[in-house]
Amino acid sequence: MTYEPGADWQYDVPTSGTKRLPPAARYVESLTHQGYGFEAAIADLVDNSIDAGAHNVVVSFLRDGDRLVSLLVIDDGRGMNEEQLDVAMTVGGQQEYAQSALGHFGAGLKAASLSHADALTVISRTKRSPSAGRRWRTARAQADFSCDIVNSTYCQDLIDRYDGVIGWHGTIVRWDGVRSFETITAGQTDRFLNETIERLETHLGLYLHRFLSRDDFHIDIVVEDVRTRDELDHRGVEAIDPFGYRIPGRAGFPRQYTVPVEGVGELQLTAHIWPPKSPLVAYRGIGPLAERQGFYIYRHDRLVQAGGWNGTRSGETHHNLARVAIDLPAQRNGVFSLTVKKDGVNVTPAFARGLEKSTDSNGNTFTEYLAVAEATYREAARRSTEVHRKEVVPPGKGIDPKLKRTLRDELPQLEGEDPVTFRWETLPDHVFFDIDREEHVVRLNSEFRKAFNGDRRAGSNDAPVLKGLLYLMLEKNFRMGRSSAQRDDEMALWNSVLVSAARCEMSRPENGS
Repeated sequence: MTYEPGADWQYDVPTSGTKRLPPAARYVESLTHQGYGFEAAIADLVDNSIDAGAHNVVVSFLRDGDRLVSLLVIDDGRGMNEEQLDVAMTVGGQQEYAQSALGHFGAGLKAASLSHADALTVISRTKRSPSAGRRWRTARAQADFSCDIVNSTYCQDLIDRYDGVIGWHGTIVRWDGVRSFETITAGQTDRFLNETIERLETHLGLYLHRFLSRDDFHIDIVVEDVRTRDELDHRGVEAIDPFGYRIPGRAGFPRQYTVPVEGVGELQLTAHIWPPKSPLVAYRGIGPLAERQGFYIYRHDRLVQAGGWNGTRSGETHHNLARVAIDLPAQRNGVFSLTVKKDGVNVTPAFARGLEKSTDSNGNTFTEYLAVAEATYREAARRSTEVHRKEVVPPGKGIDPKLKRTLRDELPQLEGEDPVTFRWETLPDHVFFDIDREEHVVRLNSEFRKAFNGDRRAGSNDAPVLKGLLYLMLEKNFRMGRSSAQRDDEMALWNSVLVSAARCEMSRPENGS
């Protein structure tokens, strides 16, 4: 196209050629400022594991004494060869995704990792190729986009270290120079780990709950001594279903609504009403309630938005029981667009217009659904006969995650309190347990451990029946502060009875012989 001075305004801008302008090396710096939260960054890495067909994912915090030195995400997915590794470590390098893939933009691995770590290492192996690795170091990448090739012997050594997960194929993502680790003050590592892992458990449990509900997919979070390789903590992530109530808050729900959306077609919504004042973690444990009402939007079974009305209405307390599940269409469209961090969905006004026309199979409108949810909330607020359980010091390390989840579902938790930890230790033979009120620790006499494990392998979360009962018996001692003569006598009684019972159990002949 030629350009004539003084010509009328044209929509097409005239050009005179092209010029290639590759990104400057400092572009890598922008990846460190994407605003990824820690939990969202780890979830992005787990998405990659799911896309790779993994059945088991382990998030491992590596600890050296009182320091946290690295973080690993290990999976048993199909792995990558050297060529695939180069593509994975290239910013925007992923060109094609499977239709059901959770990956979207080709930047998640790099942006999520470099938002939190100064170095990202990826080591992988497939069934047909040896282990190989690549490493990005922020300082080096900012200089000239150079990516390190990891020594092949080291790659194989690390793969061998985690052969309990990886087997014949899999991938390890390693973070070094994790910036939040470097902020931990002396003596605060245990507290930092507990709080960080609690948040990570909740985030992964919620956003990946559909995957975690399957029998063939598991995520574990461990703390590992980097020198001895001992597991200092081990927690299995449990699914947190945002619609996981036992009985709905209103008869006749959930209901299916059909939304005619221009440019998409008919979209199906599932509208739920939670039971009022539910103590379940799935309702109360995922942030302020006012932020958790609204749309729960899924893309390929992965939750990408947990609450909010996307501009279709304002959030208000009376709608706290209203939650709506939406599965996005598989095909890309001009109405719904995913944020880069997969923490929300942008919608055009076409969705709001369709929502106004939506109905269920009986002709009930979406506006009427909200009115029912509001009425349910108001009716519950007027009742005054509800029994309130006392808030408790939360359960912590040493308790099986499933038991811990039940305790948190059933008992309201005190905010800001260090959780109660259970540990097996060497104690005098006449003592079954003792407690440290300051450190919130219940110490169990390791002499009696086999009475509760039998032939099963002992682990940090073993003996759940014993620990569950002791938690219910002893929790008040941590909540009520200083001891009293009555409580000390109570614990002396329990110690005497439990020591006797454990010795009886250990003296019983095996198999009834």
